Amino acid sequence: MVFMLFEKTLSCLQEALRAIEDKDIQRRCNANCKAQELIAHLSNTLDMDQGGEIAANLERLYTHCMIRLIDVDRHNSADAANEVIRLLTPLRDSWAALADKSEDDMRQAIMAVQQSQPRPQTQPVPHQRSHASTDENQNRPRPSGLSISA
Repeated sequence: MVFMLFEKTLSCLQEALRAIEDKDIQRRCNANCKAQELIAHLSNTLDMDQGGEIAANLERLYTHCMIRLIDVDRHNSADAANEVIRLLTPLRDSWAALADKSEDDMRQAIMAVQQSQPRPQTQPVPHQRSHASTDENQNRPRPSGLSISA
């Protein structure tokens, strides 16, 4: 999930850069505002109690990014957007690597559990005959349970 937030933030910043190049102020503002919302969400979800120094450093980084994104809109600054991209890309890449490692670890754990558990023995289910065993009873129409009366 965190990886996807970083990925979307970087995508929005790339869109803001394209909008700056195209001189499309509204598109730049929309993309930049979305990037700001995503960074604010990342910052607001930091667990300062459990995260300790790492959470504090991330909070400072996110605050700096937010200030630079204000410069993107205030000064139409591609440099500010590029700086934020340079700061967030390594974090996105780290989360991607962690997600890949977690998936591999999960896959290995599942395989280990599957290999350690005995496979259940399956028995064929015996064919059971109903109480209506004569051909006459089997061919008789059965009520469907639908009422056709008006």
